[in-house]
Amino acid sequence: MINQSINIKKKKQKTISTEEVWLPEPVATETTDNNMIQKDILSYSLLFLLEQLNPKERAVFILKEAFDYKHEEIADVLSYSVANSRKLLSRARSKVRSGDQNPDNILAARTNSKLIEKYLKSIRNRDVETLQTLLADDVALYADGRDTINVVQQMCNGKTDVSELLIFAYQKFQQSQTDKTAVVNHQTALLFYEDRQLRACQVYHFDESRQHITRICNILDPEKLKNMDLSLTSRHVLNRLVVLITTHNH
Repeated sequence: MINQSINIKKKKQKTISTEEVWLPEPVATETTDNNMIQKDILSYSLLFLLEQLNPKERAVFILKEAFDYKHEEIADVLSYSVANSRKLLSRARSKVRSGDQNPDNILAARTNSKLIEKYLKSIRNRDVETLQTLLADDVALYADGRDTINVVQQMCNGKTDVSELLIFAYQKFQQSQTDKTAVVNHQTALLFYEDRQLRACQVYHFDESRQHITRICNILDPEKLKNMDLSLTSRHVLNRLVVLITTHNH
């Protein structure tokens, strides 16, 4: 639904800005203070919570918050009324801010390390065949470098194109970097460091079987990565949570 909406707007505008690929700032959720209220962590975990919205809410939320569509545009491409678009956005924002944590999702995130190890090994060895067995047929890769980092491609679909792009990007940019698995936004992730500085954070989404990667969110924007500290305290996260909510309220 979302991709269809973007395609419609592409036809109207002929071109689409690379700035329209937007990913939330990553948060390390495996080492945050245990005393921190879970709903506060989840309110910060937009990637995780978006999966809990129904398709209509998710479509309106992403088109508005990520792609900065006006309600009139959303109503046009989704065949909704402007009033309905506003109502769906309000409902989606409410869920994002007050969603409850699902322990099964966190547990699953911690058990995906073997698949990620196999995934990374296949990329290192340029083993396209093995890599493609780990990717869903319609896997999507999103890259957010904002204005400061030039990325090879902002969005890529299909396991053939995605696997080729992953291997190319690794051999060209990440081969000399140090990688580390982590749990980010309550999902399995890989962190890439160079000279002890975080250069990239890749967050993975899996199908229900937990055997295939369905989406890869590659955060490269230095502004979003600079606060990615695995030794975060609850106060630091809460302060950033207030900033995020305040920003979205405006």
